[in-house]
Amino acid sequence: MQFLYTWLLRLALPFILLRQWWRGRIQPEYRLRWRERLGRVPVRASRAPLVWVHSVSVGETLAAVPVIEQLAARHPDWQWLVTTTTPTGSERVESGLRPMLDGRLLHYYLPYDLPEYLRRFLSALHPRLLVIMETELWPNLLAACERRDIPVLLANARLSDKSAKGYARVPGLTRKMLRRLSRVVAQYPEDARRFVSLGLPEERVVAVGNIKFDLEIGMGMASEAQALAHQWRGPLPGKGARPVWLAASTHDGEEALVLDAFADLLETIPDLLLVLVPRHPQRFEVVAELVHERGFTLKRRSEGGAPAPSAQVLLGDSMGELLRFYGACDVAFVGGSLVPVGGHNMIEPAAWGVPVVCGPHLHNFSRVASLLQDARALRVAENPAQMAAQVRAWLEDSEERHAAGARGRQVASENTGALQRLVNEIDALAGP
Repeated sequence: MQFLYTWLLRLALPFILLRQWWRGRIQPEYRLRWRERLGRVPVRASRAPLVWVHSVSVGETLAAVPVIEQLAARHPDWQWLVTTTTPTGSERVESGLRPMLDGRLLHYYLPYDLPEYLRRFLSALHPRLLVIMETELWPNLLAACERRDIPVLLANARLSDKSAKGYARVPGLTRKMLRRLSRVVAQYPEDARRFVSLGLPEERVVAVGNIKFDLEIGMGMASEAQALAHQWRGPLPGKGARPVWLAASTHDGEEALVLDAFADLLETIPDLLLVLVPRHPQRFEVVAELVHERGFTLKRRSEGGAPAPSAQVLLGDSMGELLRFYGACDVAFVGGSLVPVGGHNMIEPAAWGVPVVCGPHLHNFSRVASLLQDARALRVAENPAQMAAQVRAWLEDSEERHAAGARGRQVASENTGALQRLVNEIDALAGP
């Protein structure tokens, strides 16, 4: 099965490269650094221990930062290789890890999953250990690491029932991949059970919780969020502070639904400011056009300055600010949930004490969503009308809004500790 997979990928490679070139029309970064995707990187001269962390894109990279930070402090002699597959993930590596690791960081795109590219890549770099964030399994990558005796740890691993059924359709390939993993540090027992049911030896998996709960909001971050809140809220002339609703990490199809709910909300809360943050930067212009088409007045975050009282929508067309945005709003909608993406990280608003509304598609964060729903800190809306009703209820009842936010913060606080356990597992596998 792996032989067939490899040749199908080889046949598909021209079309994959053409797709990358096509995506570069909107995001030119996709047309850069092609050699890295073919495994062509400079030979590493140093023979210091090199720990390789693969984080697909922004979410996985953000989760990897505190892991690397703790291990780098423990092991100042280690070097770090961080690979991503998207330009936005690459940008997050450069901004979040380069200042911290300085000369100890190597960063490249992950090569395509073909033996010849991976052989070239590994021969140039010689990593001691591979840590894969969440669940990104590539058959030839795992086989190449096995041939070179490079241990592989799957970190903060999650496996939804839907994903498990997909892997189960190719049992031979899946079982072989899982048996090449040295250690799986899963989020929850149900994730661990699904890995075992697909062929992972039971003694290689441990469930420690979700490391994204170990979010630290420092004084500097809190001050920046407070300054943003003051900038956004006003006060309006002759009125109190302006209410702020944040719609974060939205995908294609979601912005139109959010704007439907926003139009409904303006009927009773005419001063409401919507802060709208698309998940992918290449969609900023499309979303801006949609806002204009719907007749709302728009202010761009990239323009700087405070939104005027007449500005109804603030487009979050900047990078690396979302966590601050959560700390500056009254209510948050977390995207990827009104369309079948699976949801994004609702722990971040909860950690700020901000109540959350999501759509029904939450399988990427099913356990987190359940915890927050049980605490009445998260509400699920099936459509724009339900979303508007819930946001309105919280905005018009500050006492219940603050209580819901406090319950969410309590959930976030009670579920910390996974990060330290994951760091210890990586440390043990890396060896002396």
